[in-house]
Amino acid sequence: MTSSARTSRRTVVRAAIAVALASGSTLTVTGTASAGTSGSTVESAPLVTGLYQSAYSERNHVLWATSAVGRPPVTDSRLLKVDPRALTVEATYTPPVTDTATGAVEAVYGVAVDDEHNTVWTTNTRSNSVAVYSQRTGAHLATLPNVSHAREIVVDERHDTVWASGFGDGTLVAFDTRTFKEKQRVTVAGSGPTGLAVNERTGTLYAADLSNDRLIQVSRDSTTPRFIPTGDGPISVSLSRDGRTAYTADQTAGGISVVDLREGTVTRSVATGAGALSVATDTRSGNVLVANRTTATVSVVDPRKGTVKESLATGANPNHVEVADGTAYVVDKSGSGAAGEDQVNRISLAR
Repeated sequence: MTSSARTSRRTVVRAAIAVALASGSTLTVTGTASAGTSGSTVESAPLVTGLYQSAYSERNHVLWATSAVGRPPVTDSRLLKVDPRALTVEATYTPPVTDTATGAVEAVYGVAVDDEHNTVWTTNTRSNSVAVYSQRTGAHLATLPNVSHAREIVVDERHDTVWASGFGDGTLVAFDTRTFKEKQRVTVAGSGPTGLAVNERTGTLYAADLSNDRLIQVSRDSTTPRFIPTGDGPISVSLSRDGRTAYTADQTAGGISVVDLREGTVTRSVATGAGALSVATDTRSGNVLVANRTTATVSVVDPRKGTVKESLATGANPNHVEVADGTAYVVDKSGSGAAGEDQVNRISLAR
């Protein structure tokens, strides 16, 4: 649920370590490696192999995560329902089989939740499609085709819309979250859209264009995009709470760009670490979190000062960061579990 205007529903996600251990979890405290003022703490637990992304449901107090292992035909892929307190898997849902001969499934990668309609949306990158699942039962509700190399997905609850990025052909596709029907399609020749963020007040979509070092802005019901420059290699994007500023994780540059959306200019560039891959905004504090894949850290950035407040160690190869109500969830590809599982990291953010 990426939104610059969402009023956060209060949640209880700060369980004590002793409670998690009593429930049988392998939750561990990895502490902090801090630059500047410290105070945030990191707790980690193994889940499964092949983790990609996560999305937090305020309605159900659940962290949804995707996993997919190997190259096509992908036969091992799961949608996970994770307890955000104990960091344990509550339920596992297997995507539909797409090829009975090989056992290939509709592997899931990107994920977003629609709490208004109590659904989970995924991108099925290898299948060039997106899918919808029930949050209540985990049932597969629909598969929506024709999203080439579908990478990420974001929900605009206010306008009953979900957007997916088609990296394969430079397309941004919108679906109706009630009917699951396609409602808008914008293709930008030569672009490579990856990460997405939406301003729910206006319905405006922002897509990181990895191929051209820019943001693609699509206004609601418009087919004419606006282009805004960023840093080198933007792959993920988030918005400030007021929707006036965008933050891009610039993979090639190893940092973030702070982008004034009204002026269409980069106002600050902040180095965070090699392989900056995913970015999320803590709307409570205004800080920005960046998962740095190569350095195995998450940076907490004050975008107003242009400084890194903390550099927090995670497992190797952090792949995605999600922030909800002062808590960040980072899935990694560390393979550090006893059976080679990747892990989820929960960061209790300092004020």
